[in-house]
Amino acid sequence: MSAAKKFEKLKSILSESGSAVIALSGGTDSTLLVSVAAGIPGLRVMAVTVVTPYMFSSEVDEAALFCREKGVPHRQVRFDIPAAVRTNPPDRCYLCKTEVMKAITAVAGEEGYAFVFDGTNADDLLEYRPGLKALAEAGVRSPLAEARLTKEEIRALARAASLSVSDRPSNTCLLTRFPHDTRINPEELFRAERAERIVKQAGFTGARVRVHGEILRLEILNEHFEKIALKETRAAITSALKKLGYRYITIDAEGYRSGSMNKTTEP
Repeated sequence: MSAAKKFEKLKSILSESGSAVIALSGGTDSTLLVSVAAGIPGLRVMAVTVVTPYMFSSEVDEAALFCREKGVPHRQVRFDIPAAVRTNPPDRCYLCKTEVMKAITAVAGEEGYAFVFDGTNADDLLEYRPGLKALAEAGVRSPLAEARLTKEEIRALARAASLSVSDRPSNTCLLTRFPHDTRINPEELFRAERAERIVKQAGFTGARVRVHGEILRLEILNEHFEKIALKETRAAITSALKKLGYRYITIDAEGYRSGSMNKTTEP
């Protein structure tokens, strides 16, 4: 099926729903979904963003701004770190998604919306995504996946719609910056967010920080190794990160790789 036909399928799914709450994280997928839904005649839609200490504050702010610009009702639901994920267990994604979708479906029920949608795409269904089980259990639908739209097709549609998030690198929550079975507190999460912002503002887009106590390990894209090799660049980043309280700053020789902190990752 062509991307154009998939897009028509997406609009048909949205139109037939009548009303829906969309879980808006601020990423490319959910932002495109809200954008398309906002243009469907007769569709009653609301975006809901769940805010926790392990979500990136910048993405929450951008989600709110986007909804204001689109004229889409937007609600933020805030809660602390759920007890089930405070020790960052291996099944944190499932446990977190269960809590997040419980909060969003509660809003949908209170406001009389027929469906809850999220931004899962067709590619996500081919990967190890523990959160998908939580979506199924909560009765949440994923219109992008139902329309069989891939990540690249979604990025192309976002560019065509002039969405600023069209080429934003995929991101995960701050819990993924810490090893499993590590007790998490808001202060450490905030510090990790600030550290990653420093690295990315230095020009290392797509980078990740990984926190091991007083050691901060940097995973950068392979194409950025030549830049990080410059003494002045390393000195500037190291100085800024040490001011946050980290004692040692290391650069991972393998570079960025998704899920490197997962216990299930093979060496």
